[in-house]
Formats: sequence, C-alpha cells, structure tokens
Amino acid sequence: MNTKEKKEKNEETHIGLHNLHPAPGARHARKRLGRGHGSGHGKTSGRGHKGFNSRAGGGPRPGYEGGQMPLYMRVGKLRGANKKKSMPMGPFRTQVQSVNIGSLSGFTADATVTPEALAQAGIIKNTKKPLKILGQGELNVALVVRAGGFSKSARQKIEAAGGKAEVI
Repeated sequence: MNTKEKKEKNEETHIGLHNLHPAPGARHARKRLGRGHGSGHGKTSGRGHKGFNSRAGGGPRPGYEGGQMPLYMRVGKLRGANKKKSMPMGPFRTQVQSVNIGSLSGFTADATVTPEALAQAGIIKNTKKPLKILGQGELNVALVVRAGGFSKSARQKIEAAGGKAEVI
C-alpha cells in the first residue's frame, strides 16, 4: 500500500467536522409556496379556496378549541400566587419589589430603614407593594431594616454587620 492509499483509508475512518453529514432522507427541502403550478403548491399555496384559514392573519387564535370550552376556562383557579395550583392573574398577582443589600450602604449607622425611607432616598417608587431585601452586595454599617421579607443571605449580612432584620 502506498502513502496515498494509506491517507485515503485514514480519511475514511477518521470522523471530523469536514466529513459529517446528516443521514440520507433526514433533511427535506422547504415547501416553496406561490411559485406557480409546476411547483405543486401553486395558486392557493395549499390553503384551499376561500374561508377564514385562507386569508392573511386567518386561523384560530392560540388556545381555541373549535368552540369547545377551552382548557384554561375549564380548570379551576385559586386566588393568590402562593399556591402551586393557583394562576397568578389579574388583581390576585403578587408583585414584590426587591432591593439589594448594596443599595442600603448610603444610610448612616444605626438608622432605621423602612419602605418609606427607601422611597424618600429614591431607591423604590411605591410603598404599597411588598418589599423584599436580597443579599447582593456588601453592608458595612449596622442598620435596623424593616421589610416584608428577607432572603437568607440578606438576613445573614445585616446581622453580621451588627444590625437587625425585622419583618413587617
């Protein structure tokens, strides 16, 4: 066997990006619509004659079940977003504002941080939504932080700085 034959045999057994191909019949040419009668999909482009589905933008909306009562209307819904089976929709959706620990570093030592104080500082806009303190960033001053909830890391960082985390 000469070197050329060895090289060809080696290329046949070697798998690389240069010789990978999909299996025969795995790939199909896309359906080219509206390209005349010879294409097999001419004139109406496979949409049939007249009707809602033949028009541009036609066809049923997502979730439409042909007039049958749709699934999202058949199943029961529980109020509140705190249950696994509930659907948080409309007035029952809970919207929590989150503030990171790093944003609280502008307050002086031994200050009491409340949602009202955060709104005055321009950190949050709405005091009516529940507030949750998250643990991203560092805190070097001892603060008394009053909020609706705290992440585990936020509570640890507040207490490590000598402050208190109080749930309101």
